[in-house]
Amino acid sequence: MENTAHQQDPWNANLYDNHHSFVSKYGNSLIEWLAPRKGERILDLGCGTGDLAKRLFDQGAQVIGVDKSNNMIAQALEKYPEIPFFVQDATQLPYTNEFDAVFSNATLHWVKKPKIALECIYKSLKQDGRFLAEFGGKGNVQTIIDEIRHQLGSDLNDSPWYYPSIGEYSSLMEAVGFRVTLAQHYDRPTPLEGPNGLKNWIKMFAMSFFRGIDETEREEIINKVEQQLKSKLFQDNQWIADYNRIRVIAIKE
Repeated sequence: MENTAHQQDPWNANLYDNHHSFVSKYGNSLIEWLAPRKGERILDLGCGTGDLAKRLFDQGAQVIGVDKSNNMIAQALEKYPEIPFFVQDATQLPYTNEFDAVFSNATLHWVKKPKIALECIYKSLKQDGRFLAEFGGKGNVQTIIDEIRHQLGSDLNDSPWYYPSIGEYSSLMEAVGFRVTLAQHYDRPTPLEGPNGLKNWIKMFAMSFFRGIDETEREEIINKVEQQLKSKLFQDNQWIADYNRIRVIAIKE
């Protein structure tokens, strides 16, 4: 049986840093779009273990990092004690007219109440503040999800993710008051690290599907998923996940 602490915070910060550093690396291009200016107050929403917040800090921004995971925030504070990090939920942000920009990488597909989160983001921004985000969109990792679904059959739990279409998400942004200046939905095949890349990805991001399944059976199922997907997702001695991403930029008016 899984312990209570694991149920409350399933995020493994060490596994994230050691085998999923690509998450932050892909966020570097989003920072270039953000073009932070020295002295700007920026909220890194879903900061993980803090690597992108550190880059914003190094460019002169007054950055605050927030994440729902205690484990992630603890690791971020240990790595970058010079930056303020806090445990906060995207749907319960306490800020009002405080930030020049809200930046979010690979987070908002975990937020299953998207309009509430967008209202909190809008409220957190100063007038004319900007919101930049990238996250999983419609069809993201569909090949992996379909195979897990096949192996689990009727025992498959509800998906932990919200993968909207670009039209759906843009409409939500406009409904809360944003002026959307860019909206993209694009394929981004993503290499996973190491020969166990797919297994590590499942154990990092998809373990909610396996609630109530003991460890031995879980390992057997994950092995079957890996075997079945090898012909589709294993290329040139590397696992490639079928990522589909949404990138949006908007202004608070």
